[in-house]
Amino acid sequence: MNDRRQADGRLPSGYLVPGSSSFAEFLSEQAPELLPSRSTLPAGGAGDLAPHGTTIVAASFPGGVVMAGDRRATMGNIIAQRDIEKVFPADEFSCVGIAGTAGLAVEMVRLFQTELEHYEKIEGTTLSMDGKANRLAALIRSNLAMAMQGLAVVPLFAGYDLSARQGRIFSYDVTGGRYEETAFHSVGSGSLFARGALKKLYREDLSAEECVTATIQALYDAADDDSATGGPDLARRIFPVVGVITANGYRRLDDTEVAEVADRVIEARMHRPDGPAAALT
Repeated sequence: MNDRRQADGRLPSGYLVPGSSSFAEFLSEQAPELLPSRSTLPAGGAGDLAPHGTTIVAASFPGGVVMAGDRRATMGNIIAQRDIEKVFPADEFSCVGIAGTAGLAVEMVRLFQTELEHYEKIEGTTLSMDGKANRLAALIRSNLAMAMQGLAVVPLFAGYDLSARQGRIFSYDVTGGRYEETAFHSVGSGSLFARGALKKLYREDLSAEECVTATIQALYDAADDDSATGGPDLARRIFPVVGVITANGYRRLDDTEVAEVADRVIEARMHRPDGPAAALT
């Protein structure tokens, strides 16, 4: 944050009195121009002027949840970036995957991370899983004016609920509407194809490793049918970002771990291009 000290070197009084546990509310009062949603835009649509992140998938398994995102950002019909990261830890037991306007989405994730950390420092405890999901919904809602100009941010939120002792997944719309998903979900331009793949592959008894493989398979199918979704880049060794959250917390898989799974998926696709078949029973 910019230096807000007064002429005598002291901080304004608003910095020194007890206030809201919401960092976003504090920022809106003390430095509203720093909020991503307060940026000034020219009249008209601006969606084609900024890179967009595409497909994110998440799936739960007994003991946790997996989230994975492809690495491609597009700007119209141009590949703007081949190795963008779209999955970020929100705190120790949750993560966010971004789809939509990449720059705004990353700023929103940073604000959300600070929001959760600020709450913990002020209240002396962490937010519940539902509380985290609601805070993210409020941040998305505050971006509605930008979304109406084509700069929408639609993240996917997932985490391990310490009270319920299970992985949970939440999706959103551009107005901040929050929806809890069952078993798996996907957002972004390739989400239709990714969800179709997960419908075929998902089982309630998947292990963590099998769940990771299912999300990689889903991203492969999304890339196969959606030009904005990037598949594994074997020449550059660029692979999806994959996060696994359990009772032990969030862990991002090393690139070597993801590469091993992706290599197996691609090898199998050489013999069956449409991917593994599901049982009909």
